[in-house]
Amino acid sequence: MREFLGTPVAQSVIWGCVGVVLILVGVYIVRSFRGRSANDTLTTHDMLTNFRELHQGGDISDEEFRTIKTRLGARLQDELKDTGDTG
Repeated sequence: MREFLGTPVAQSVIWGCVGVVLILVGVYIVRSFRGRSANDTLTTHDMLTNFRELHQGGDISDEEFRTIKTRLGARLQDELKDTGDTG
């Protein structure tokens, strides 16, 4: 049996299997990170709330907050139109 495992064909098959396993593990790890980051995204409403808190804490100026509020407000209106929500 040892002679067979020492042949180039057997070693190629073994290393090929090891390579496939490593690729599958890598794909699994990448997918788990991508899935986690997709769930961690903030909604437009959450972002606006966070920026409002920064403004109230004095971390951003009135002008910066107005700019952010204008852009996020437009995005929020677009999202509401897409979902069909009213109010």
